Amino acid sequence: MSNIEQKPSEIVEEEVSNDSTTNLPMKVILFNDDWHTFDEVIVQLIKAIHCSFELARNLAFEVHVKGKAVVFTGSLEECLKVSAVLEEIALHTQIET
Repeated sequence: MSNIEQKPSEIVEEEVSNDSTTNLPMKVILFNDDWHTFDEVIVQLIKAIHCSFELARNLAFEVHVKGKAVVFTGSLEECLKVSAVLEEIALHTQIET
């Protein structure tokens, strides 16, 4: 036997996040409906994404014509906030990558 005392090796476990999509850019999609006016949608877009009246109007028109539009791109946390503001007046949104 040797006089060298061996210490048990330490096992270091790395914490791995199961949600690998949180760092990817996400987008908020706003869907068209038949019960909100253009003015209501424009005001809510300005409130949600802090944009100009002109941009909000253009986005609202795109939603109306195409049935949906990407109205915001950013982190998941930012998208959740934007979506929550839009949904305050029961607008239909979806967040995706």
